[in-house]
Amino acid sequence: MVKVGIIGGTGMYDADFLSEPKEISVDTPYGRPSEPVTTGKIKDVDVVVIPRHAKGHKLNPTNVNYRANIWAMKQLGVTHIIAPCAVGSLEEDVNPGDLVFTDQFIDRTTKRVSTFYGKDKVCHISMAEPFCPQLRQSLADASEQLGIPYHDSGTNVVVEGPRFSTLAESELFRSWGCSTINMTMVPESVLAREAEICYAAVAQVTDYDCWKGEAVTAGAIVKTLKNNVEKTKRLLLEVIPKLTDEKTCNCGEALKNAVL
Repeated sequence: MVKVGIIGGTGMYDADFLSEPKEISVDTPYGRPSEPVTTGKIKDVDVVVIPRHAKGHKLNPTNVNYRANIWAMKQLGVTHIIAPCAVGSLEEDVNPGDLVFTDQFIDRTTKRVSTFYGKDKVCHISMAEPFCPQLRQSLADASEQLGIPYHDSGTNVVVEGPRFSTLAESELFRSWGCSTINMTMVPESVLAREAEICYAAVAQVTDYDCWKGEAVTAGAIVKTLKNNVEKTKRLLLEVIPKLTDEKTCNCGEALKNAVL
């Protein structure tokens, strides 16, 4: 049975799009998630929501307890995770207001634990295709149907934050062929793969980083995010009821031959 987890990013702190919402407290071996979990439904599908940065945006990207968030999803039987997040654009044709269904990342984080293993076992998880292709396609199909501007692929560079890029960094990431930049896709996507949960990011473009000559500000991002969040909620309401148990991906077998 399909059960969908939503890890809400910047600007998406509540679960007002759910019916029958109920807040529950969840403990994990890695501590508590960012906030108490909200469960509910979208049509007949069970949904679990955790705001990544906590309500009020209290947790910076480094301090998010990614392991607790993903483990809580696993404990609650989640089969698919959809992860909205704010990103900056590194390409001319990836515009503020667009959605990107990222298919690759480059990890530039330095301070985060990115595995559930480490004491008695080592997990060499494959991340050649880090986001579930089947879930990404479902999101693209739903965006097409709703008329939401989207890109069905793109490479996201993940930086430690919480500061924004220097101009030199922004230009470097552009030279690498990156489409977007953000601070949270890693280790979240890696941990979801270790948990064998289908995971896809909904990258909400808010700005052009600083490569176009205009400095990024938190205030400007929030203004664009208000529109993006409404688009994302429409997308969730459209795509979630259409997800099925029939999988063509290998996400559910990710640990096969990965643990030594």
